[in-house]
Amino acid sequence: MKDTQIIFTKPNCAELLEVERQPLGAQDIGVKTMFTTISTGTERANITGDPVISAHTRPTDKAVFPRMLGYSASGIVMEKGADVTGFEIGDRVAMCWTTHRSYNVIHQSCAVKMEDGVSFEEAAMVHIGAFSLAAIRKTRLEVGESVMVMGQGILGLLAVSLARAAGAVPVIAVDPVAQKREGALQFGADYAFDPFEEEFVQKVKAITGGGVNAVIEVTGHGSGLNMALDCMARHGRISLLGCTRNSDFTVDYYRKIHEPGITIVGAHTTARPEHDSYPGYFTTPDDMKAILKLCASGRLNWKDMIAETHAPKTCAQVYDRLIHDKDFPVVVQFDWKGL
Repeated sequence: MKDTQIIFTKPNCAELLEVERQPLGAQDIGVKTMFTTISTGTERANITGDPVISAHTRPTDKAVFPRMLGYSASGIVMEKGADVTGFEIGDRVAMCWTTHRSYNVIHQSCAVKMEDGVSFEEAAMVHIGAFSLAAIRKTRLEVGESVMVMGQGILGLLAVSLARAAGAVPVIAVDPVAQKREGALQFGADYAFDPFEEEFVQKVKAITGGGVNAVIEVTGHGSGLNMALDCMARHGRISLLGCTRNSDFTVDYYRKIHEPGITIVGAHTTARPEHDSYPGYFTTPDDMKAILKLCASGRLNWKDMIAETHAPKTCAQVYDRLIHDKDFPVVVQFDWKGL
């Protein structure tokens, strides 16, 4: 049986191709894909041929193609393996570690049932959102503490909304792009600042009473980390969520970390337990379930974040814009229902 899939066949080239359906293992489920969400930063790095696409690759490595992305998706279970438990045909699911593909065959551990009232569009954002939620958990955020999110791409925007739902106050969004700051204010930020504006650090310290308690650093740049460190309260915590694809970091460790007692923790999504969630460290499925509950209760409104939805057959044009358009929207999805 044939399916269709978006594949980066060479640098700066996305194609919708016909592919063979994946075989179904005993613990696998076959899912008709409804929506997939573009992870803008990761997918831009992959399609442009950046060799540093994981912690295991280096700038000197050769970029290897084809590449296949689309790890956050939603769909309907159509078949299940002999040893699958907990899923039935017809279940609506949010999925992790998928691809932009019309039909995804995944291990049962890579799916969670959707809550009633949650749309397929929202569910297709849940895996990406689990990255942001894990970063917030690692700061050990307490209700009433201040949070600053450096960078307002999709991970940053979702982190803003989750920080508000978690009881942070104030929630501060930081990004040099005015449109992204406006979006952050719409979806949970109390303040939104340009990091290059005059007296940026002083403004953050003024509204937080001396410094921010927790920072989610999503830019992946050394300058972003340095700016965050300048804004910290004593004993503040920073989680490094954004992928740091270069090593261009210069930090005054003594004055900015050591003396004020700052904690910095790596928040890559793979740095979490595979089983048995515990405070600060949840499994991916448990974080996904938590987000689905927040969406179902109305405490998160992610559907309104979606700026554009496209047919997969337009992928070449969509990714050309992602590569070249500095104003490419934060949340963009592919609609697979008709395929």
